[in-house]
Amino acid sequence: MAENDDSLEYVTKRGAGALAEKMGIEFVEFGVDRAVATMPVEGNTQPAMLLHGGAYVVLGESLGSMAANLWAGADRLAVGIDINATHTRSATSGLVTGVCTPIHLGRSLTVHEIAVTDDQGRRCSTIRITNLIKDR
Repeated sequence: MAENDDSLEYVTKRGAGALAEKMGIEFVEFGVDRAVATMPVEGNTQPAMLLHGGAYVVLGESLGSMAANLWAGADRLAVGIDINATHTRSATSGLVTGVCTPIHLGRSLTVHEIAVTDDQGRRCSTIRITNLIKDR
């Protein structure tokens, strides 16, 4: 299993993926115990000008999957097998911030919780993702 590495080198080297880039997701902290990324509301809204619920999920999956892959190590691959989200507030402007923390880090499964807050620090969404770790 990977050692805790609080640098962004892993994300820079691997890349966050085309969808994350298109949505403006930026990783600001990254390690096994905690990963943080931001995403702009602008450009990711639904017709009512609220941050799209699916955008919250993309932010959560980007964080949770990247963190699971760091934990898995270079010879293994983590793939999402379950994700759910509960939206409790609507972001309408600025940035949202996702903070990803592990609930379970096992040999074959990881579970992460991602708390997404608005610019005022109010929780907007809570996402939980489970990843299966398999050999490449």
